[in-house]
Amino acid sequence: QSQLVESGGGFVQAGGSLRLSCAASALTFSAYAISWFRQAPGAEREFVARITWSDRNTLHADSVKGRFTIPRDNAKNTVYLQINRLKHEDTAVYLCAAGPHTYGLTYSMGAYDYWGQGTQVTVSS
Repeated sequence: QSQLVESGGGFVQAGGSLRLSCAASALTFSAYAISWFRQAPGAEREFVARITWSDRNTLHADSVKGRFTIPRDNAKNTVYLQINRLKHEDTAVYLCAAGPHTYGLTYSMGAYDYWGQGTQVTVSS
């Protein structure tokens, strides 16, 4: 069964860093673009960052530009979310998703085929 599994969340102080991992199993990674979303308590799920497989093209939400990066390890079938200079407002459940390469569908959560269960990131102010 194809699945995505996130890890790496935790409790950190503001200004710190975390690296989240999104590992795929039984999934042809090259067939998908991988995105990270996050959902804070009481808020809607929002797009964070995306990377395509073929050209490693990346896209970041304006709110995280300059602080978040989305590297990928092809050999490990894993996409990461490197989070630097954490802020209290970054507190959320972070989820990765596998979806189409079509740029116009990046923000359409219904277009994604697979979702992980999420990993909690809590930032103390």
